[in-house]
Amino acid sequence: MDLKKLPKIIVIGGGTGLPVLLRGLKNYPLDITAIVTVADDGGSSGRLRNDLQIPPPGDIRNVLAALSEVEPLIVRLFQHRFQNGSELSGHALGNLLLAAMTNITGDFVSGIREMSKVLNVKGKVLPAANRGIILHAELEDGSIVTGESKIPNANKKIKRVFLSPHNVEPLPESLEEIAQADLIVIAPGSLYTSILPNLLVKKIGEQLCRSKAKKIYVCNIMTQPGETMGFSASDHVKALYDHLQFNFLDYIIVNDADLPKEILKRYALQNAEPVRYDVEKLKTFGLQIINEDLVQIQQGVIRHDTRKIARVIYSLL
Repeated sequence: MDLKKLPKIIVIGGGTGLPVLLRGLKNYPLDITAIVTVADDGGSSGRLRNDLQIPPPGDIRNVLAALSEVEPLIVRLFQHRFQNGSELSGHALGNLLLAAMTNITGDFVSGIREMSKVLNVKGKVLPAANRGIILHAELEDGSIVTGESKIPNANKKIKRVFLSPHNVEPLPESLEEIAQADLIVIAPGSLYTSILPNLLVKKIGEQLCRSKAKKIYVCNIMTQPGETMGFSASDHVKALYDHLQFNFLDYIIVNDADLPKEILKRYALQNAEPVRYDVEKLKTFGLQIINEDLVQIQQGVIRHDTRKIARVIYSLL
């Protein structure tokens, strides 16, 4: 089928939520573009970022794996994380391959493009910027925390997050894709450290607000320690609106299924609880609310069900 005739969908995010969404969406006749955060500074990504002066590859790697249409063993190889050896320990092979491809092509974006061909990726994967960005948080007590991985560890209420450099440029291709989109989806994920770093790239945020596409936010199922403790669904939306200073969403997708008590007890030990689905408050934002059972539990971890969420999103086209 000619890609030009397929509905164009942009999915924005990072962390674990974005790949979950994309794994389901790639099974539909869609022209998919993922715009992915480059604010990560922890783990393997952080080490490569510091050692090689490249944008952090980890979130990009997970998205490439999610959209890949090669043999499962190749994806497993790409996602393999070394456990032994002082230098390699903790590094994912895919991160090293992206670093190598960046070296070969001379450019992170070109490296992603070539890696996409190797992995037969369905759609486009674009970093929010062609360089690493540094995320800062101003906490409610006025203190500033610098570094994406350090922000949740402060364990205090976040007033706002911001980037340096503050005038970081997005890829012109990202702006074109947003302008042409039929549907824009804000993926579930860490609100302050995976979602907002994309939207705070100034021109991306502005283009998103200008776009005539339908805009959907897939709300998190659980709150996140150090980021969204006690947050309701409307609190998530308010944080997005406060940062962009514009009410840009048309739909919110929320989970309304009951969750197993024994799993909730385990989450409670980590200060996480289900995101309250406060329907009346959401209605005051003028949002169309889609509430369904969207949960899948894997090895005791609560996630969005990739097939269910993809079906709901596709139905909005």
